[in-house]
Amino acid sequence: MTRKSNGKRALVTGGAGLIGSHLTDLLLEEGYSVRTLDNLEPQTHRKGKPPWIPAEAEFVNADIRNRNAVASALRGIDIVFHQAAYGGYMPEIAKYVHVNSFGTAQMLEIIRDENLPIRKMVVASSQAVYREGAGGCPEHGLVFPEPRPIEQLRSGDYTVRCPVCNATTMPTATPEEAPMGGETVYALTKVDQERLALMWGRQTGTPVVALRYSCTYGPRQSVFNPYTGVIAIFATRLLNGQPPVLYEDGEQTRDFCYVGDVARANLLAAQSDALDGLPVNVGSGRATTIRDVAEMVAEALDVGIEPVVRGEVRPGEMRHLTSDTSRARSAGYEPRVSLDEGIGRYLEWIGTQGDVRDYFAEAEQTLREKRIVHQLATESSRTGYGR
Repeated sequence: MTRKSNGKRALVTGGAGLIGSHLTDLLLEEGYSVRTLDNLEPQTHRKGKPPWIPAEAEFVNADIRNRNAVASALRGIDIVFHQAAYGGYMPEIAKYVHVNSFGTAQMLEIIRDENLPIRKMVVASSQAVYREGAGGCPEHGLVFPEPRPIEQLRSGDYTVRCPVCNATTMPTATPEEAPMGGETVYALTKVDQERLALMWGRQTGTPVVALRYSCTYGPRQSVFNPYTGVIAIFATRLLNGQPPVLYEDGEQTRDFCYVGDVARANLLAAQSDALDGLPVNVGSGRATTIRDVAEMVAEALDVGIEPVVRGEVRPGEMRHLTSDTSRARSAGYEPRVSLDEGIGRYLEWIGTQGDVRDYFAEAEQTLREKRIVHQLATESSRTGYGR
């Protein structure tokens, strides 16, 4: 199909990934000339270059840390959508910092030092940058709690408390002014990416928007990666006759946003100046418990397997996190796909992928050994985990 060009040239880093690939499709539909850069990380792309990379887009198989490849990919580009990142609850530390923090810093340096005429940058940030989200205190109203200490989690106490009076808070939507934290290595590097890009934008006069994505899901989310994408992990477990595993008690709440809605948010950020220089929450604005998600996936698959709670916790994980999307909505953003519909679309796509293994089972022990996952104190005395 021949598309009418709008004359604009875009680079999508991480263009083979979940968000990057859908964004690439949307940009092509909108008449952009698109170049994508992706290293085809084996943890995500175990079969190599995926079939959804469109022939109309120029594809560069290179790592975001490769200075020469990135410099070459940036030439002739008007707008950069920086989606490339190493993500999830994986045990590496140095790789997170090298890919996410260094890779972003080097790209910004290249643009500045080579005086490349980039007109705008949209960078993928994350809801993970928040400390413990927001809460409602009966006495003090909207508050921003401190992260829950590991000792509290391992005691089986999952409550989130007011930082002023220590009262139990009620979950509430988290606005962009909530304190940034970085309570996991991934989160810390997303803070780096966002702050580096926004700072660079102010210094160079280049418009930059940092989109803080909620839990993004949908077709093309890797079925191979056991460390990221809770809907994907639950689906592959259930398809292999295994129960979804819930951390804490499974009553944590998250904001799930369909990948097509996230792609449209990127396009909006590129085409509007209303969000320039700002961090912007992108989500559905709706809270769903992780237990409910597990049950929704099981019901959609017609698999009668209940989720299990094993008395395990992940330090640095927020209890409740729903995005206040007022800022994005004020610029015209409106999510369109409900969680029920989105899960259905994802499971339909999984059905086209052939045999799907349960990679999470292989990863569980590594997560425990690397102390990404801890057991409750009452359990650790018997198992040795979490010490």
